[in-house]
Amino acid sequence: MSAPSLVLDDTSPGVVSRLWTRDLPTYPRPASRYTYLGIVVVTTVVLYYLLYIQYAVAASIMTHYGMTFGYFIMLSVVGNAVGAFASLVAGLADRWGRANMVVYGVLLAAVLVLFLPSAPDKTTYLVLFCALYFIEGIVLVATPALIRDFSPQLGRATAMGSWTMGPIIGSLVVTTVTSATLDTSSWQDELRYAGVAALVVFLIALFGLRELSPRLRDQVMVSLHDRALVEARARGVAPEAQTSGHWRQMLRPGILGPAFGISVYLLFYYAAVGNLVIYYSAVYGYSEQRANALGNWYWASSAIALIGAGILSDRLRVRKPIMIVGGVGSVVCTAVFASLATRQDTGYYTFAWLFVVMGLFSGLTYAPWMAAFTETVERHNPAATATGLAVWGWILRVVVAVSAAFLPVAVTSVTPIVEHGHEVQVAQAQAGPALAVVQAHPALFAELAKYPPGKVPAELQTRAVAEVGPADLALVQKAQPQLKVLEEHGSEVQKASEEGPAQWRDWWLVAMGGQIVFLPLAFAMKGRWSPRRAREDAEAHQRAVDLEMSRLSPSA
Repeated sequence: MSAPSLVLDDTSPGVVSRLWTRDLPTYPRPASRYTYLGIVVVTTVVLYYLLYIQYAVAASIMTHYGMTFGYFIMLSVVGNAVGAFASLVAGLADRWGRANMVVYGVLLAAVLVLFLPSAPDKTTYLVLFCALYFIEGIVLVATPALIRDFSPQLGRATAMGSWTMGPIIGSLVVTTVTSATLDTSSWQDELRYAGVAALVVFLIALFGLRELSPRLRDQVMVSLHDRALVEARARGVAPEAQTSGHWRQMLRPGILGPAFGISVYLLFYYAAVGNLVIYYSAVYGYSEQRANALGNWYWASSAIALIGAGILSDRLRVRKPIMIVGGVGSVVCTAVFASLATRQDTGYYTFAWLFVVMGLFSGLTYAPWMAAFTETVERHNPAATATGLAVWGWILRVVVAVSAAFLPVAVTSVTPIVEHGHEVQVAQAQAGPALAVVQAHPALFAELAKYPPGKVPAELQTRAVAEVGPADLALVQKAQPQLKVLEEHGSEVQKASEEGPAQWRDWWLVAMGGQIVFLPLAFAMKGRWSPRRAREDAEAHQRAVDLEMSRLSPSA
């Protein structure tokens, strides 16, 4: 028996036409449908890999281009702002289709990341980085639209759970690759590895990814039982019947509210993506490797929970009760996490198990939410799915951009620790004995500091030798570069280290506030609260489909 083809339902002629004309005239069989869903998920993973690799080698990038931490933060702020407006452009996927946006978007993203290491200066790097975010804003609206198209409502949460693993697995890929290769590879190499991986995925998507024709995707499909009816209806639907008024239909409270709610709910996630290593390094003294290893407990738990929550939601046929449980659990866990910020004796495995629970609740929240959001959009107009997701993508990226801009303002300890913390730590270790000598004779060394090397008056030099001793005096002289670093930045870093825990605690409480805001806004979404009522709705829908098909069958 031959293997099922990727284009089981394809009737378009020639390989060349498939590189642009990707519409399927009929709903795909299971083997093809799962293949398309898999390609979309892998595409999402590799795109997040392209985005997040920058943060894994941030220190090297800042050093290479002479960037301040503030400038690097600006990359994220400007990039997300650009991505927000690109998300609005992605709303055109309702008219232009989704698949080509994804396929050729990944190609452009791969080329940009491959070229980034050759950027001659930090301004060029910023421009290219913003271009990458522009593509991200488009592709990461088109991909969930494809997931919706290929997943009936009764399997939607599981499919969306798979899609939302994109950023989680993307993070795991970044940490896995960098931990295995950074010893022998430069930051430029790390970006190139990501670019090459994206090119491989592009080739898979180029020949393997298809999409439903507009007549098929613009209908609501509750279960696979509806397939014959959906195809029958598609044969009689005018292709331009539902292409107007999309933005007006999507810009309503029942869509804007939940989109804002999930965006502020994810404040903790985005702070963790960009700053978890910095947080544990600054507050708990963890190495970069140890902090990344701790973060993997959160990523792994979230990935498992997303799939589990999707399966549970599809089995019970309800979304809102599960996401509310996840939201309430997230609030409690984030409150505990924030309280630990000022308890610097907290053990590694306390955080690890807390991350496991936090990942579980985030999965319970996000997978059912994505399913419920697309179903809410479908209630208003299934032909405007990409437009609804564009609204969500725009709001999400605006919130991320604003939060990235405000984090250094709220947590002022971040900048001095990132820019000078390691330098001060090294200087402290190297100049420890010399610093002890200086601190034992503060008045004497204050006088010596008034004169440049070789210009110290003989009388003062004689006094210094007598009070300190020639050996200790030579020790201090040798450590002058390190002592200068401590003089210029030591007190600033020390102050930041003392104030940092309380500032971080306040930021985590802000993230908790976002999770609290999410809870009432989730009530605006469509869907049943009772599994029994949801099951009754599904049974009634199936009877209605059977009745309509029986009416159509004589003329079929």
